[in-house]
Amino acid sequence: MTVKEILSPFTNPDEKPRVYRYFDLVMALFVTVLIISNIGSSAKIIDWGISIFGLRLAFDGGTILFPISYIFGDVLTEVYGFKRSRRVIWTGFACLVLSAVVLWLIRIMPGEATWQAQTGQAAFNNVLGGMSTGGIVIASLSAYLAGEFTNSVILAKMKVLTHGKWLWSRTIGSTLVGEAIDSLIFIAVSCAFSVFPWSLFWTLVVTNYIFKVSIEVIFTPVTYWVVAKLKHAENEDYYDTHTRFNIFPTA
Repeated sequence: MTVKEILSPFTNPDEKPRVYRYFDLVMALFVTVLIISNIGSSAKIIDWGISIFGLRLAFDGGTILFPISYIFGDVLTEVYGFKRSRRVIWTGFACLVLSAVVLWLIRIMPGEATWQAQTGQAAFNNVLGGMSTGGIVIASLSAYLAGEFTNSVILAKMKVLTHGKWLWSRTIGSTLVGEAIDSLIFIAVSCAFSVFPWSLFWTLVVTNYIFKVSIEVIFTPVTYWVVAKLKHAENEDYYDTHTRFNIFPTA
């Protein structure tokens, strides 16, 4: 499979692509959110100082921004359909891999003497080095693919079933499932590779899930507004009536 095939939003090579005014902008914002949240996840664990049912509300720094990627995912699938959303998801995956490779190269290169004295390799390894090590990379990439594709497929199918009504039900419903899968896989794999201690497993899973779903619910009015504006501007409201929901573009 070539890179062109992976990034193509169409399964039919003879299908003439439409030109959209804002698709590339939404994709760029989506990828930016992914990379920034990935850095935040490796850099810091935040503690709100409160507990729910005995679980401390602590979460990795990337959780602050990562839920926005699901909102972008909802908008992409709702307006442009699963095929084009699939293109964006794979583009985000490729960019996450690239960022991990670049940070790995930076980590293994020798540091300048003044930088070593003032900052040091240990500080870099502790904050950004995790993004280039096997554990966090495998955790983030596997959770990302599973969560994003689950979210997109559920939303697309619900749109057909509801005949385009009740947008809130599919944006929130798809997020409930997608974020659960994402959080469980990311924290479990991270703990398995000793990125996070197992003692924080349920704290991080539950806190991440509550926070991410809450963001989706809170931003529902914004999602409605963006979707309406994009549908009008692009003259598009795609229904995946006959779509074969395979994550690979060859299907």
